[in-house]
Amino acid sequence: MAETESLSQFLDTAVDAAKKAGEIIRQGFYQTKHVEHKGEDILVKVDLVTETDKACEDLVFNHLKQHYPTHKFIGEETTAANGVTELTAEPTWIVDPLDGTTNFVHGFPFVCISIGLTIGKVPTVGVVYNPIMDELFTGIHGQGAFLNGKPIKVSSQSELVKSLLATEAGTKRDKSTVDATTNRINSLLFKVRSLRMSGSCALNLCGIASGRLDLFYETGYGGPWDVAAGAVIVREAGGVVYDPSGKDFDITSQRVAASNPLLKDLFVEALNQSE
Repeated sequence: MAETESLSQFLDTAVDAAKKAGEIIRQGFYQTKHVEHKGEDILVKVDLVTETDKACEDLVFNHLKQHYPTHKFIGEETTAANGVTELTAEPTWIVDPLDGTTNFVHGFPFVCISIGLTIGKVPTVGVVYNPIMDELFTGIHGQGAFLNGKPIKVSSQSELVKSLLATEAGTKRDKSTVDATTNRINSLLFKVRSLRMSGSCALNLCGIASGRLDLFYETGYGGPWDVAAGAVIVREAGGVVYDPSGKDFDITSQRVAASNPLLKDLFVEALNQSE
């Protein structure tokens, strides 16, 4: 059971799994994704993503299940196939085998494996690994956050106007959703230094944790697998994770905001004004 295992053992196992899955992603990433006939091009790319996704999730879950057969598991691929899996208080591994699939298709190097462990529904261990840039972000509740073994901290920025903001446009392209998204971004652009959309929720959270980004919000992302690991890493780097409305963060809500503590109130106010 979780009580008898040390959290650092959980982390080591997750890192091993992430590194092995990283090899699969790296191989797929550098494969030629073009074919002769234009009509098949999209199909080939999508198939490669699906194959890579599934292979990574199988590898990660098999690795974790060998070590922790009594634990629960929630993954993007399995959940998509079997419907939403309810998060219980049991130790639960929550995995996104390939975050940044559009980036993967285009050869844009912001892709990662995200492995989080919740205990009592609280994100407790987090591993986010970008195998293309060879960056490994890790965090354990109460023990700090690290990038490739070196401690990381959130930025000390206290002014919105000097802050770098990250968000995502999302995948929905109906007019009302796009208008709401771009109107909000338009409003925020007058209050911050600049905007980034890197295409990975997990890596955006790690950007906050490492001080590369000052502000991040996203709504309507895939599910808890996008945020389970990153939430631990942000908190352990001295940051805060919350609902964009300012309420407490709910891992199952598909709504997240993150920043350093100095910017939280200002950011929530700006987000509320941008609605």
